[in-house]
Amino acid sequence: MKSINPDDFKVIAPIELSKIPTNLFKKADEEEKEDKLEKVQAKLSELQDVMYAHNRYAVLICLQGMDTSGKDSLIREVFKEFNPRGVDVHSFKTPNSAELEHDYLWRHYLALPEKGKFAVFNRTYYENVLVTRVHPEYILGENLPGIEKVSDITPKFWKNRMKQINNFENHISQNGTIVMKFFFHLSKEEQRKRLLRRLENEEQNWKFSPGDLKEREHWDEYMQYYEEAINATSTPEAPWYIIPADDKEMARYIVAKIIWEEMQQHTDIEKPQLDAKILANFEIYKKELEG
Repeated sequence: MKSINPDDFKVIAPIELSKIPTNLFKKADEEEKEDKLEKVQAKLSELQDVMYAHNRYAVLICLQGMDTSGKDSLIREVFKEFNPRGVDVHSFKTPNSAELEHDYLWRHYLALPEKGKFAVFNRTYYENVLVTRVHPEYILGENLPGIEKVSDITPKFWKNRMKQINNFENHISQNGTIVMKFFFHLSKEEQRKRLLRRLENEEQNWKFSPGDLKEREHWDEYMQYYEEAINATSTPEAPWYIIPADDKEMARYIVAKIIWEEMQQHTDIEKPQLDAKILANFEIYKKELEG
C-alpha cells in the first residue's frame, strides 16, 4: 500500500471537487488496512497521554461530509484507544432556541477542547455556510439585524461568514488549539448504495431518514458550497484535508495517519520533567512507602 503523505490531501491551492477521486486505493488489502490503522491508533493514544501531561495544546478535529460518508464510524474506530478523559465528541444538530439567542459560533466556543485534550466536532460551524446556503430560510431563525427575508441574504453575507470563521480559527490557533479539518469526499453513487443498505439491513434501519433523500436532491448545490467553503477557509492555521471516502476503512486510516503525522510537527510536546528536588528524594519516598 502506498504510504500516506498529509500534503497529498491538504488543500493548499484552490480545488475542484469534481476532479478529485473519491477512492484512491481500490486494490488495498483489507488486513493490511486494519493492521496499519491499529498501529496508528496505538501511537495516537500514547501521544494523547503525553499531550495531557504537557497541558499546553488542545486539538480540534472537524469532520464534514454528506450523509453516510462515514464520520460516525470513523470516530468510533480512530479514537477507540484513547483514554476517555482525553477526547470529547460533539455532534451538532439544528440549533435550539437558547443557541439561537447567540451568534452561530457561540455553541462551538463552549465545546472547544481544554488544554491537553482532543475534541471531535461531528459536523461543525461550517454547517452555517453549507446547509444554510442550500436552505437560506434557516438564517431567518437567527434574527439578525438587517435580515428580514431571504432576499436580504446577499453574496457578501456569505463572504463575511467565511471571514468570521477564518478569524475564529486563527484566534483559537494562536491560543494553542491545533485545528485539522477533514472533508469526506463521497461519490453520489456510493451514497446511494449506503442508503439502500440502510433500508435492506434491519440492523441499520434506524439510521435511515426520508430527509436523507430530500437532501440528496441538492447534491450539486452541496458540492458547490463545500468547494467554495473549503477554498475560502483552508489556511496554514486550520487546513482542510480532502479524504476519499468511498472506502470507509481506508478513509479511517488516512485520517488517523494525517493526524499523527501533523502532530509530529509540534516537537515541543513532551512529558514534563519532574522537579530536581523531587527526583533527588525518590529513594526517600520509596523507603517511606515500603516502610
